[in-house]
Amino acid sequence: MEDPEGGAKPQFDGASAVGRKDGKKSRRRKGKRGGQSRNAAYPASHELSGDAGQPARPLEDAAGNPARKRKRRRRGGQGAVQDGSLQSPAMEQPGVAGHAARPDSDSAPSRRNRRKHRGKRGLQGRPLIPAKPSGATQQGNRTEETARSADPREAQNGATASRKGRQDNDARPGREGDREHAWPDELYAALDLGTNNCRLLIAQPTRPGQFRVVDAFSRIVRLGEGLAASGRLSDEAMERAVEALRICASKLRSREIRRMRLIATEACRQAVNGEEFLSRVVAETGLALEIIDRETEARLAVSGCSSLVGRETRSVVLFDIGGGSSEIAVIRIGDNRFSRLANHITHWTSLPVGVVTLSERHGGRDVTPEIFEGMVREVEGMLGCFDCPEIEVAQTSDFHLIGTSGTVTTLAGVHLDLPRYDRRKVDGIWLSDGEVSAMQAKLLSWDFASRAANPCIGPDRADLVLAGCAILEAIRRRWPSPRMRVADRGLREGLLTDMMADDGVWRRNRNRRGQRAR
Repeated sequence: MEDPEGGAKPQFDGASAVGRKDGKKSRRRKGKRGGQSRNAAYPASHELSGDAGQPARPLEDAAGNPARKRKRRRRGGQGAVQDGSLQSPAMEQPGVAGHAARPDSDSAPSRRNRRKHRGKRGLQGRPLIPAKPSGATQQGNRTEETARSADPREAQNGATASRKGRQDNDARPGREGDREHAWPDELYAALDLGTNNCRLLIAQPTRPGQFRVVDAFSRIVRLGEGLAASGRLSDEAMERAVEALRICASKLRSREIRRMRLIATEACRQAVNGEEFLSRVVAETGLALEIIDRETEARLAVSGCSSLVGRETRSVVLFDIGGGSSEIAVIRIGDNRFSRLANHITHWTSLPVGVVTLSERHGGRDVTPEIFEGMVREVEGMLGCFDCPEIEVAQTSDFHLIGTSGTVTTLAGVHLDLPRYDRRKVDGIWLSDGEVSAMQAKLLSWDFASRAANPCIGPDRADLVLAGCAILEAIRRRWPSPRMRVADRGLREGLLTDMMADDGVWRRNRNRRGQRAR
């Protein structure tokens, strides 16, 4: 038998495998019948005989009996050895006169291991080498988990993050099967510089509509701090944002990115020095950010949460409570659902109020029920100007709310009583109307110190969470719903989903997998 890579194929113990009468028969077939590999070693007491060029065969056993025929040897099951000789039961026991003990490699566990791993061998019986993920991917997976768990809400020390969980869209996405279908030459990056946070995601497409997060970063920078009063970005806020963007730029330079999109939202839209700040960002970090309009922001939020809208749903109100603005999209789905959920948006609005601006106007540290109600009424007045027809609901499952913001994820974390915020337990869960009301009342009963001590809030959000709850309460009063779905995802996931869909990577990957299967 010739090995296509190295000539005659050696035995495991160095003996030559020549002269098999059934040399053309399948290795796999013999392995199944005999229960043992053809390449098992000979017992120590055997020698090889035969003239040059003649098939090698075992000598007679100690009792003088010739070796049995091959057909009977095959039926012998576990007594069969590689060359076809049959061992007697006494040969399996050490110390029996005239017989040597079986080698350790032919023990029962060894035979079971060979049978167990038979499917991993190639046509010539050589083990196939599995593809190993790159070191960068392994590191990204480890560091993403570190970031998700290091801080109550986000990684504020420059640590990286991975899963996604469902950064699969189930963004999410991060299942073992996704690694098999990921293509390392197709990395995509999305950066969102908002009024309160700076966030980065680097991901690669996996299954159609999904991706796996390779690296991530998030830090609270409060770029919009003091913006409502002065109309400008403060020097301290800009310095915090630039420092976070330097970390993002370093991460982007360390990888080969196929395509990226870097956006800035409400703080840079409103500030008179917003364009000046972005020019500074280019000079100091090399990152060119684009300021997107409110409609684009609403559509991206919908794209990022599309996988959380079930097929049975007919209407959805999706809201994104940000730091400086809050986007609301009304989605109506008919019998024919588009591949992009954003194409079903019938009405949308962007309220010029967020958790940072509302807490600065009303005070976020010491919030009484009266102050809270005042914040709710202010947002209700803004929603009163939103011209949107009423949503008709025939069945309970036809309509629900989807919230994508730190406010709703905080409520979910408090509701679950998590000892540490865990995105995987929060993203996608359902909260009933009564549960949302109970969590809002609970947070309103806590003072600032109690909110800061909660692991799902932390000191950086303790003065913002009740302002977010006031915006949420105004939305719930405008569109009453028996349930709300929580989404720990948003603009970055929407950016990644749109870029991958535009490039057709899921279609190309599906074609490649089909070619591989053939």
